[in-house]
Amino acid sequence: MRYTSGNFEAFARPRKPEGVEKKTAWFVGSGLASLAGAAFLIRDGHMAGDKITILEEMQIPGGAMDGIEDPEKGFVMRGGREMEANFECLWDLYRSIPSLEIEGASVLDEFYWLNKDDPNFSLQRSTQMQGQDVPDKAQLTLNEKGQKDLLRLFFATREEMENKRINEVMSEDFFASNFWLYWRTMFAFEEWHSALEMKLYVHRFIHHIHGLTDFSTLKFTRYNQYESLILPLVKWLTDHGVNFRYGVQVTDVDFYNRPGRKQASRIHWLEYGAAGGVDLGEDDLVFITIGSLTENSDSGDHHTPAKLNEGPAPAWDLWRRIAAKDPAFGRPDVFGSHIPQTKWESATITTLDQRIPEYIAKIVKRDPFSGHVVSGGIVTVKDSSWLCSWTINRQPHFKQQPKDQLVLWFYSLFVETPGDFIKKPMQECTGEEITQEWLYHLGVPVEDIPELAATGANTVPVMMPYVTAFFMPRQAGDRPDVVPEGSVNFAFIGQFAESKQRDCVFTTEYSVRTPMEAVYTLLGVERGVPEVFNSTYDVRALLAAAGPLRDGKPLDIPGPAILRNLLLKKLNATEVGDLLQEFHLISETVKSAKSD
Repeated sequence: MRYTSGNFEAFARPRKPEGVEKKTAWFVGSGLASLAGAAFLIRDGHMAGDKITILEEMQIPGGAMDGIEDPEKGFVMRGGREMEANFECLWDLYRSIPSLEIEGASVLDEFYWLNKDDPNFSLQRSTQMQGQDVPDKAQLTLNEKGQKDLLRLFFATREEMENKRINEVMSEDFFASNFWLYWRTMFAFEEWHSALEMKLYVHRFIHHIHGLTDFSTLKFTRYNQYESLILPLVKWLTDHGVNFRYGVQVTDVDFYNRPGRKQASRIHWLEYGAAGGVDLGEDDLVFITIGSLTENSDSGDHHTPAKLNEGPAPAWDLWRRIAAKDPAFGRPDVFGSHIPQTKWESATITTLDQRIPEYIAKIVKRDPFSGHVVSGGIVTVKDSSWLCSWTINRQPHFKQQPKDQLVLWFYSLFVETPGDFIKKPMQECTGEEITQEWLYHLGVPVEDIPELAATGANTVPVMMPYVTAFFMPRQAGDRPDVVPEGSVNFAFIGQFAESKQRDCVFTTEYSVRTPMEAVYTLLGVERGVPEVFNSTYDVRALLAAAGPLRDGKPLDIPGPAILRNLLLKKLNATEVGDLLQEFHLISETVKSAKSD
């Protein structure tokens, strides 16, 4: 397996790997990683679909990428996905998956046309003081010390950032900035999370910094990601004969290890409570999703709080049993044993009439019923004690959603802190109480809040104990390689497997990259895996980020004015000078001096 870039590799079709017709494949879990891996086996590995089996404990595929209408509770989605043009592996997959909405189009075609015709753009990234504007919302407000913190993080080695928290390497000046407010709420970082993961994010998404205040670099699906991304992929796999077996909880995997060679030899499971399993030979491939950000999620309803489930966690226990068999299989407790640091709560809010949408429209400055972009991403309440954010995407967000209702998503990073209107932590609140807190920050008159929350919305809260587990401080070896050295028939996939590329977790891209690497490695697929988008090595992306990080202030060149002007005149005669002008990093005075 190798990494490549460019159209030469992107458009090539790999030939059939030798011996693939003798192989079978088993997937543990039916999240996006498993579904993508099965698709790559069929499309690029030329494996027959009926040779592939996906084992899933639940009765529905998709893993964390959910979105359902619960007949008793209402619409529920545990999270949403922010996507971009440079998710190389994700779009490589979905160029081959037919759209369910547009005949003759792929999911990628559908997504591209949608975002071209209706580009994403936020008109109100943050609010304060009960729905009021934030005057400096278009600035990142990093002072000189905060800028230096970010530069030190950017230039540090990975080894320097191992096992360190963000608050061990960044100062209070950095944490006081809008940059941190926007960054943490966009990606769900806490101050105690991994400095290494923060570093990887800065490198991976440096081309988003110029759009950090308005989300103009983000793209979203037409409906929730379950209906827009999971269902088309499941249909394509089913049409190709892939076997989905629900009600199957995988409890362990056996391995036959000897020096230089590792082989998975048996999968153990409980199928609707009955013990079972399958023996594996060298030609039986197994792809194991390890860990789970949504394990033990619990949903409440409008009148019932969600519960924090700290009990047995089957997905984590499976990884623990596997990891005990070989040091190369990772250290799950680094991630899965810190619930107070990895939990947060979200809520799906459905408005039931026209009263609440009027307040939404005032903040987003758009008609929420238009069918087009509404909030354009999350709106963060800057002075919220919960540090809450909410987003309303194109409506309807569910195909079966009534036309006079809106469905939006709400989440908080500080779930243990009492609210500003509801004087209790979010984790103790019913859906109705969460709605009251949200309405307060929308600017609803306080005397109207109780009645409006009781009769104008239906809210389903969801508590997730492990949702940011992959952000815990870590070091090399804590996450196993996608294909451990010596493996002949197994791979680890998903958010807790270690890609050899410099990609980062908590993205749909990572869920597709790891199974692509796994399939290409185990089958010897001759086509290259797309490398991570190289914006961190692109001088244009770096300069485009520099301007916003300085809130538009031109670069300061030290020294006497005469020497400064001489240097700038010489610089302006080069392409470097042109680039500095293009990205507004030199002053108007210098530009006019050049033209003179």
